[in-house]
Amino acid sequence: MRKSCILMHISSLPSEYGIGKMGRHAFEFVDFLKKSKTKCWQILPLSPTSYGDSPYQSFSVNAGNPYFIDFEILESDGLLENHEYTSIEWESSPEKIDYSIIYDHCFDVLRVAFSRFKASKFPAYKKFCEKNKSWLDEYALFMALKFKNGGKAWYEWETDISLHKTKAVSEAKKELKKDINFFKFVQFEFNRQWTELKKYANINGIEIIGDIPIYCALDSVEAWASPKLFWFDSKHCPVSVAGCPPDEFSPTGQLWGNPLYDWEYHKKTGYVWWINRIKNASELYDIVRIDHFRGFESYYTIPYGSEDATVGEWKKGPDYELFRMAEEKLGKLNIIAEDLGFITPEVRQLLDNCGYPGMKVLQFGFDNGENEHLPHNFTNANCLAYTGTHDNETLIGWVESMSPKSLKFAKQYLNVKKKKDIPEAVIRSAWASVAEIAIAQIQDFLDSGKEGRMNTPSVLGGNWQFRTHESDFTPQLAKRIRKLNKLYNR
Repeated sequence: MRKSCILMHISSLPSEYGIGKMGRHAFEFVDFLKKSKTKCWQILPLSPTSYGDSPYQSFSVNAGNPYFIDFEILESDGLLENHEYTSIEWESSPEKIDYSIIYDHCFDVLRVAFSRFKASKFPAYKKFCEKNKSWLDEYALFMALKFKNGGKAWYEWETDISLHKTKAVSEAKKELKKDINFFKFVQFEFNRQWTELKKYANINGIEIIGDIPIYCALDSVEAWASPKLFWFDSKHCPVSVAGCPPDEFSPTGQLWGNPLYDWEYHKKTGYVWWINRIKNASELYDIVRIDHFRGFESYYTIPYGSEDATVGEWKKGPDYELFRMAEEKLGKLNIIAEDLGFITPEVRQLLDNCGYPGMKVLQFGFDNGENEHLPHNFTNANCLAYTGTHDNETLIGWVESMSPKSLKFAKQYLNVKKKKDIPEAVIRSAWASVAEIAIAQIQDFLDSGKEGRMNTPSVLGGNWQFRTHESDFTPQLAKRIRKLNKLYNR
């Protein structure tokens, strides 16, 4: 079945509270998708963001972002009074998220709600804690310790607790019991609100495409509490870290700094951690997009402490074995493979073995007619056609930065005479393609310029801040998208 999709993270939803939330505006966006006959909504990872505000660098792969918890829902449950959150100045600009303001105030408001929370009145709470015990207990302790240590990374804590020694952990659990319960409450509320939103989307015929990063952050509960999962030395310090080698776009490569997995350990344990992670994501979303999928075939390793990615080597990953075992345990998986970057015949073989759809990004295509990202070169429908991802320019910003040669080629390919007509033509080209799902960022339907870019890779600061407004989602825009979907049978 041919479908269309809009890519917009929860953070970008309209909001009076500085950042998008899972309340009224999220439900209204589902209504907008339904009116426009759009079948899918793609979001970025829902996990809590850490330093740099990236959803791809999180304190936990399983937890939800507290910033997305809707205060109005908490008020309707009797956990907040209106003035306790409406009296706060949540933004420095209506155009951008100011994460420092959110961080300074969000937890204070949630603690007020927690002070009124009685588990006995919420029977689902006990069930939630039991079901998620495998990650929730450690996560709540990790966050309680992080707040106690002024937000410092776990490897900067006192030695015994940073090395997760049994006695130190046991003492911390007793000392921080109230804070631990607070962070469990926060996750319960997140899960409750997300479940209601997803249910509403599904009832209205909308599927949620979610995103899981391949790697964990170094400052994460997984790296602190489960060091065996990673390629660490005896002091729980990474031997090598993740990144990308130098290429024509980045002469020094990309140094991500995430700890790498000890794949031998994962193999010995039957990949149980990864299988549980995929299972959790499959319950959270309807379709799961796995970021940096090529890293399962082989991955680039950079010695820990390097200043850039110029020195490194490729090592073999688990390849198809992991996904074969996951499907044996979980059944057929609804997964999208982010197959961008340095793609070798071996990576293509992994994709073929898995049968997962890969990604085509039209912005990558306009150099010559042989480029695989141009729609006439799509060999089958088992792919997703993106006008651009969250790491790309908006279409208007991209057109502004095009070389004269690419601009000339784009005009010829899209059969347009004016530069300003290229963005709309790129959307039409994606929608007209054979790809099973055609996807555009909401920015490209709102005609956002370069200021609307969500993320510039390898640049710290100024990312993940894009916001929409209630006035953006007009009946006219819904009609425009609906006509596009009808025209191209999506």
